Amino acid sequence: TINGENHQMFGMKKFQSDAEFQEEDFKVVGTNLVQTKTTGVKLSGTMTLYYGSPYFLQLLNDYLKTGKLPYFTMQIENDDPSSVGTQTVVYYNVKLNKLPISKLDAETSSLDMDVGFTFTNVEVLNWFHDPEQLGA
Repeated sequence: TINGENHQMFGMKKFQSDAEFQEEDFKVVGTNLVQTKTTGVKLSGTMTLYYGSPYFLQLLNDYLKTGKLPYFTMQIENDDPSSVGTQTVVYYNVKLNKLPISKLDAETSSLDMDVGFTFTNVEVLNWFHDPEQLGA
């Protein structure tokens, strides 16, 4: 979703998102142990996409004209009906870290690209369920 409009922005080959906990060391009085305290979380990810979407250049063009990089909402659905079912996750305020402008490669029949991103919030709409069979 960009500016309230839904778009199929790209074809995706691979996707991973991570929550990386930020930690700080602290000492405990009366002991020589150093413990850690979680102080925040960084939400980021990477995806491999098929090259050829007009939306990337539109995002760059908007930024160059206005100085504002549009953020967007992204929804990922994993569906494995034979095992754990469906899980749907929504990523809010997604910002791409790198925007491809042009790409050429005479050695391949389809072009792809790796793109990093950050996001500010995540919501699970549907959760996986426990597998039907564990081991056999």
